[in-house]
Amino acid sequence: MGTIREVFNSLFGITSTTREVNVDEMCLHLSTNLFYKELAINSAINLIANAIIISEFRTFSNGKEQRKENHYLFNVAPNSNQSSANFWHEFVSKLIYENECLIIMHKDELWIADEFEREPKIFMNTMYKNIVIDDLKFGKTFYEEDVFYFKLNNKHMKSLIDSVYRDYGKLLSSAMNYYKRSNALRVLLKMDASFAQTDEQQDEMEEMFNDQLRNFLSADNAAALPLQQGIDLSEMDSSKTSGLNSRDIKSVIDDIFDLVATAFNIPKGMLKGDLADVEKQTDNFIMFCVNPIARMIEDEVNRKYFSKDEYLKRNYVKVDTTLIKYTDPVKIATALDKLLSSGTNSVNDNLRMIGREPLDDDWADKHFITKNYSEFDEFMKEQSQSEKG
Repeated sequence: MGTIREVFNSLFGITSTTREVNVDEMCLHLSTNLFYKELAINSAINLIANAIIISEFRTFSNGKEQRKENHYLFNVAPNSNQSSANFWHEFVSKLIYENECLIIMHKDELWIADEFEREPKIFMNTMYKNIVIDDLKFGKTFYEEDVFYFKLNNKHMKSLIDSVYRDYGKLLSSAMNYYKRSNALRVLLKMDASFAQTDEQQDEMEEMFNDQLRNFLSADNAAALPLQQGIDLSEMDSSKTSGLNSRDIKSVIDDIFDLVATAFNIPKGMLKGDLADVEKQTDNFIMFCVNPIARMIEDEVNRKYFSKDEYLKRNYVKVDTTLIKYTDPVKIATALDKLLSSGTNSVNDNLRMIGREPLDDDWADKHFITKNYSEFDEFMKEQSQSEKG
């Protein structure tokens, strides 16, 4: 049986160097510290991936949009095991976590490599070896023209975030621990020193400290504590302790989200789910975050999927990010009319802008112009004839 000192040590967390470490508690503490960083990064991944998924890979042949095998490949099913949504979500996740992503074409299907070795060659094709997809390892060496290789930044942004988060993680952990300590229930225990030292009295005191008092302090609902004669229990005045407010902890968490948002050019409010001025935030998100990634995909696909001659004949793929932002047809009816009447858009162009299927008629791809618009030379000629008349 332990002494009263040992009971106090157990009750108030005073541990000796011989105390065993609780591995589960340690893992929970570490995972709590890492949770907010992973939450911020995964929120960024979901935003970017969902934007790419909503976008449409438009495929052109001789300058005219056509839906052929490559359209199905990029928009519906890149391979037999994944939909395009799953595929591009995995692509964005790898691109952000690893700063690079390799896609190979195998049997006319696109596959994302889980592991690979890249050997850059100056004035020669870069080689890709030991490519692994799931449990399958390719013994074949792939060359630059055989793969789609994407690199997000010159510097590994995830590594930079990890480096900065080491300090924020310590700050967050300290703030949370201090918050719990300073806002915890504290009691004053007064004891009469003239206690009998018999085994029976010792057992009663240890039972009170080890069981009754701990259960009383940690109870969620109403609880009662029987006190022996000579023992007085009173709660400390919480106003004398200057504890942290939970909003202070949230400020540290907000800093972590702001850090990740800055790293990936995402509006800070959008990453945190702030709906204030959401239209402007969405425009900035598309312009500074999504469009550069979409352009990177376009460039890599067009230079590898098509030959130089094919591309110059206007065979290419375009990632249309205009569908990311919801467009209310009623609100932009006047703008659609102006785009059509000025000859800027065709009927099918307008239909795509509002997310509708284009018409399968030749006239819907033609451009029209109202009589109010005319060439400057034609206008001057008409003016001259009018003056002569």
